[in-house]
Amino acid sequence: MSTCSKPVALLLLLTLIASGLAACSTGQPTPGLLADCTPDEHGHSIARLWNEEALDAIRRDFPAPTVHARNLFHLSSAMYDAWTAFDDAGRGWLVQEQHQVADQERAAARAQAISFAAHRLLRHRYQDATGALDTIEALDQLMADLCYDRTYTATSGDTPAAIGNRIAGLTIDATRNDGSNEASGYEAPYESVNEPLKLADPGTTPPLADPNRWQPIDFDNATSQNGIVIAAGPQRYVGPHWGNVTPFAITAWPDPGPPPLLGDPATDAAFKAAAVEVIRASSQLDARLDRRIDLSPSVRGNSSLGTDDGRGHASNPATGATYEANEVLLADWARVVAEYWADGPSSETPPGHWNKIANEVSDHPDAALQLGGRGDVLDRLEWDIRLYFALNGALHDAAI
Repeated sequence: MSTCSKPVALLLLLTLIASGLAACSTGQPTPGLLADCTPDEHGHSIARLWNEEALDAIRRDFPAPTVHARNLFHLSSAMYDAWTAFDDAGRGWLVQEQHQVADQERAAARAQAISFAAHRLLRHRYQDATGALDTIEALDQLMADLCYDRTYTATSGDTPAAIGNRIAGLTIDATRNDGSNEASGYEAPYESVNEPLKLADPGTTPPLADPNRWQPIDFDNATSQNGIVIAAGPQRYVGPHWGNVTPFAITAWPDPGPPPLLGDPATDAAFKAAAVEVIRASSQLDARLDRRIDLSPSVRGNSSLGTDDGRGHASNPATGATYEANEVLLADWARVVAEYWADGPSSETPPGHWNKIANEVSDHPDAALQLGGRGDVLDRLEWDIRLYFALNGALHDAAI
């Protein structure tokens, strides 16, 4: 370096230092963070907070379990990809980025990336849903509670906020054409072969063109199970095209063959037996019944995979003690089961039920937070991230 250039270099260095000091003195926040903000203490992992926001969004929206299973899975996969982005050994599902951060910064980086990914994805999926205004407000409020700047939408760079935004955007793009018809409100052409049954005048039942096919009901007035007023007229379908949606893990669908059909010589008896089984199950809701049922684990559960053939457990695996009988009225038990799965007011629909159950089990003080019940105990964030990814991937495939 010449003697003439030394003052220039020194001046440049002093300018850079001064600029850095000025930035510090003005309190410019890290990209994506709100200045002078203290995060609220929610008492749960960051993944659990966003899972709860998704369940609340489902409770406000029109009940469509197939759609909500898809949304829960894509939220879970985005959070999983954001978590693994800061893991040396992990690899994301749709977005496989890896970023190096100091150990003491990893937790904060993960929380921020997960939040920006979840916020952007849920905002996109529920922007046109029933209850959208309340849902968007709740999503934005959680970002504020966490001291994250929801207006920060950059997707380039290696800041946790940009990484989260990028993961959400890539997830949205990668699943846009997955067969769900998201762009068309998840609808697909379908015409019932049977004329609708007018509920107000069931005595005028039109002849069935095919008794083995669905007959919609024609309502004068109707509301959904969570109180949403439905336009008068015949019932609308939900997801007749869902078998064409791209699955998560299943590559070859098992073929159970055609269903039993009324009037078919080979399967007519099976069809009628199934119908009688439904009628018999409905009769068990009658509170006048005096029949009792034993719900003890000694006689229930322990079924083979994919069956309900369980004969119970000989003893409690934790204590070694035998289980006492737990007899209740059959009608009481049947109504509780029916009411739970009937998705009444404020229901998160069946996919959400399983998330709620998983959260309750995970919260139990005796829960062993180990993968497969073996190995190291996981911290709650890792447990929730892996749990939601596996559970909602399975529910997404089950919906299909």
